Amino acid sequence: MNRALLLVCLVPLLARAEPPAPLAGRVTDAAGRPVVGALVTARHLELARETTVYADGDGRWTTPPLEPGRYHLRARRPGFRDRTEVVELADATPGNKVLVLERETDPRELAWQLPANRWLALAVAHLPDDAAREEFLRQCTFCHQQGSWATRVQRDPEEWRKIFALMARMGGILSTRVRSGLPEALNAAYAEASYVPALGEHFAPPPPPDAVAARAVITEWEVGGTGSMQHDITVHPDGRVYSVDTTQDKLYRLDPRTGERRTFDVPRGDSPLGGVFTVLQPIPANADAHVAPHSLQVAPDGSIWITLCLGNKIARFDPRTERFEIFLQEDGLYPHTLRFDARGRAWYTLAVSNQVAMIDPRSGERRTYRLPARTWGETFAVRAVPWLLWLGRWVPFNPEGGGDAPQLPIPYGIDIAPDGGVWFSQLNAHRIGRLDPETGDIRLIDTPFAAPRRLRFDSRGNLWIPGFSSSVLARFDPRAGAFRTWDLPTEPRGTETPYALNVERRTDTVWICGTQSDTLIRFEPASERFTVYPLPTRVTYTREIEFGPGGAVWTSNSNLPAWQIEGALPKLIRLEPEGAATGSARLVRN
Repeated sequence: MNRALLLVCLVPLLARAEPPAPLAGRVTDAAGRPVVGALVTARHLELARETTVYADGDGRWTTPPLEPGRYHLRARRPGFRDRTEVVELADATPGNKVLVLERETDPRELAWQLPANRWLALAVAHLPDDAAREEFLRQCTFCHQQGSWATRVQRDPEEWRKIFALMARMGGILSTRVRSGLPEALNAAYAEASYVPALGEHFAPPPPPDAVAARAVITEWEVGGTGSMQHDITVHPDGRVYSVDTTQDKLYRLDPRTGERRTFDVPRGDSPLGGVFTVLQPIPANADAHVAPHSLQVAPDGSIWITLCLGNKIARFDPRTERFEIFLQEDGLYPHTLRFDARGRAWYTLAVSNQVAMIDPRSGERRTYRLPARTWGETFAVRAVPWLLWLGRWVPFNPEGGGDAPQLPIPYGIDIAPDGGVWFSQLNAHRIGRLDPETGDIRLIDTPFAAPRRLRFDSRGNLWIPGFSSSVLARFDPRAGAFRTWDLPTEPRGTETPYALNVERRTDTVWICGTQSDTLIRFEPASERFTVYPLPTRVTYTREIEFGPGGAVWTSNSNLPAWQIEGALPKLIRLEPEGAATGSARLVRN
């Protein structure tokens, strides 16, 4: 074919190439009134990607430019029935799509529209005292929400016993006092005679996003499968996003500019199913974890470092060669949360053995520091774990029995202060601490709230801490040795379980996981103002927050099990507070 003929053939194809175009319109009720704050989601069927915007005070909405293709367009607002239409986007004309929502009148359906925290309030109200309520929140909500048909149902005592035994094998170990009272409390909370009047007949929808939040654009990409647990994410300087699948031993990579997803098998080596925690009792049937990747961060050289909690290893992944290097953790148990210091050293918590460890990628130097326990009983419990794991290979034992023993302190979150100090939290001990990386000196500080979890520093040296079972945001000033706390704005108060937070250090804005309420929460310290961003997918359990180009806030939906998530698949989530950058949703077309 000569060049002239080739050009003649290409002209019609070029003419048919459609540029990205927005969708736009209004959301109203049957009487034509605007449905303020409705979430309008355009799902590209082929790309398994959803783009969500909020309807403004007049009910108007506009998406960023989207590729031509077939979309499911859904409008949602609690108190109304969802409206979904099929839309063929084939030109650059935004149009004026009016989505009319019908009022929901069935009190049962209204109750099921509410986020998990509303149901959680019913459950904790049936527990006898504050100590029982705190234990329930800390031990029964760290894997999943009370957010689906599978969790919010009545069961007979034997069914509850099996569930509590499964929880114990996964680390959610309850005291006998709480465990014995929970079946009655949960059955009472989730009975129709209880939840229908409380949540349906007295229905109170979550408030719509305010004018600041309403500018945001949320994009969700499905990653993994129904058996996946998307635990943590990290954003690479090249713009690609990495996440780890704890139950399937996978590393995922998403390029949000092209939509390309890649899957990498994390090497298992000789780690058996369940890793070093293999005992005669099996791990959950839906899990295939031998090493269980957990936390990941980008090193100064651009490589990805990952804690492999069940494998008791650390992994390094080179994005250029796409190869892994594995380091065995010979001293300590359960590598957990990982951060890099200014010298490029990786620091991470060893949650089960109450330690903090360091590895220097350049020199190969490794150190492990044992943290003080509060009592001799805690010390004995920590030291006994390796022996119990060894014994459990031959002798069955019931991990539920540990609920009445001294608790493991559980060093959890970790971060590096501007002065180089290594700070950590002890979740069960309700303490934070500082490790001097040069001298090894350790200082422990009691927190005036329960369950400090994943903490972060701001640019001024203030340490921000989420209180997981206490529903608070806390700030600790190391110079003054003083705490200050704010109740999170989730209603009813005290029903949020903030798993993690992060600080955008250019502005020192704090972003907090609304782990139980399907939200992300922004806090501006100067004005002490909270802004709540409702997320479009029900049962959105968030664990880690990272920041990407253009001020984007990234997280993942990591409810375990994933099939409880609406749509039954985990997602990577990007929230752009000021709206999408021009062409941010555009994909490179082959």
